Amino acid sequence: MSTEHNKTLVRRYYEEVVAVRDVGRLTEFVAPDYVEIFDNVRYPCGLDGAKAHIEGGHECYSPLSLTVDRQIAEDDWVVTQVTVRGTHSGGNWLGIKPTGKAIEFTCVNVDRVRDGRIVEHGGAANMLGPLLRIGAVKVVGAEEATGRRPS
Repeated sequence: MSTEHNKTLVRRYYEEVVAVRDVGRLTEFVAPDYVEIFDNVRYPCGLDGAKAHIEGGHECYSPLSLTVDRQIAEDDWVVTQVTVRGTHSGGNWLGIKPTGKAIEFTCVNVDRVRDGRIVEHGGAANMLGPLLRIGAVKVVGAEEATGRRPS
């Protein structure tokens, strides 16, 4: 497949499946042997893992919207920058209780496409700043060090 075809496939996946939580269409875009990679560790999670990833995001940041900002591709790799917006309203992700506040953050995703489907996914989300801004996480000791409450 061409890099342009791969970019289109990944964009459509984010816009038509991830953004709208249409996990019924996963098999159109994701291979059964799908792997997620974090800190260079491969986690074979298949279609069930891809579904859980999407549903977890929607549960934590509902209603969630996702915008594809830009993409670059080389060979079978596609890098996509996305902006996610939602309300920090559900779940207890990493022990962080929901705040009910609007949140916006960016992610850079790296996906590998083989035979017309995504076989690997990894990336990074810029979460610390946005979570600090909505009060979901706090800097430990900030009040004591400065004599004032963090804003």
